[in-house]
Amino acid sequence: MSIKAPMAGKIITVLVQEGEKVELNQPVLVLEAMKMENDIVAQQDGTVKNILVKEGQMVKAGEELAEIA
Repeated sequence: MSIKAPMAGKIITVLVQEGEKVELNQPVLVLEAMKMENDIVAQQDGTVKNILVKEGQMVKAGEELAEIA
């Protein structure tokens, strides 16, 4: 399952690493949009397969940020 950006913004923190196990609703990334920090959470239990963004990167709404298997 892929995690996508709910809105355009800037990735300010990546909270997990590839290969790390995550649980449902665990914060994975922090996205800054409109001067507010938004936690982007895992939508299922699993293992982080890929992180497709870096801290400081600007993203568009709907852009894929990470994959959880």
